[in-house]
Amino acid sequence: MTFLIFIIPSISAQEFAISEKADQKSIEVEINENGELQVKHVVSSSDSTKQLDLLDGTVKNLSIVDKNGNEGMLTTIGDNDALLILPSNSDSIVEYQLEDVLEFKNDYWTLDFLYLDSTAFIMPENLESIYVNDRVINLGEKRGFVCHGCQMILEYSFDEPSVIKNVKWGDREFDIEIISFTEINDLVFDQPSKSITLDVNGEDKFLTIVIPLELLWEPYTVISDNEKIIVRTIDNNGTHVWLNMRPDTPDQIRIIGTTVVPEFPIIAPLAIGFLIILALPFVRKFNLH
Repeated sequence: MTFLIFIIPSISAQEFAISEKADQKSIEVEINENGELQVKHVVSSSDSTKQLDLLDGTVKNLSIVDKNGNEGMLTTIGDNDALLILPSNSDSIVEYQLEDVLEFKNDYWTLDFLYLDSTAFIMPENLESIYVNDRVINLGEKRGFVCHGCQMILEYSFDEPSVIKNVKWGDREFDIEIISFTEINDLVFDQPSKSITLDVNGEDKFLTIVIPLELLWEPYTVISDNEKIIVRTIDNNGTHVWLNMRPDTPDQIRIIGTTVVPEFPIIAPLAIGFLIILALPFVRKFNLH
């Protein structure tokens, strides 16, 4: 089936509405490993013409079909800023590719996104985590998330480095994992002050630290340049906690916990207490005689 494409020039859809806003059932943005964005709008049927604002960026391969796959008429506004959806008794599916929106900066792919309708994002399969407005999101097997009334800075990387720092206390060893593009020059655990100190040689980069709870228990206070900084707990699986932060400048960061690994193994006082309990009857018997 052939269809006509009408272009209404010199009008920005964001500045001027020609028709009422379309009622959208869903909006989906899928980002592949090459940074290409595939966008899909599902628009409810209507007995009047509606205006569908498209996402900002260079729109390619724009198409509209009904639920049966029949192609519809494309009437675009401006430079593919919006699309007029003609009256129909069937839902419309609008799809297109979006270019020139992802930017690689500061070691991360970055998307500055604004669209006031709730939008579902599907990320590449081999991504474990992403950052949304400086908050880390662990994707797991879900691969996606929904952004409500969406204004966000999305950042992600496929090869964020991970290193293990080993901490020794007495005859025990603990592994602290650090996930970041920034360089960590030194890491020191101080048992008396219940703290871990990091020398961070980088700025404005995400820093995720995985701490064994047996070593240092939450909640934590994080200090940089003698001031508290924003730190978020990503996850706590019962044995480890994931902390995320984004230091502004290279500095020494100190993580202060509430409970620290005991100076002596906990089994020692327990064993002593158990022996005392066992010995009490004998002590009393001896005293009676």
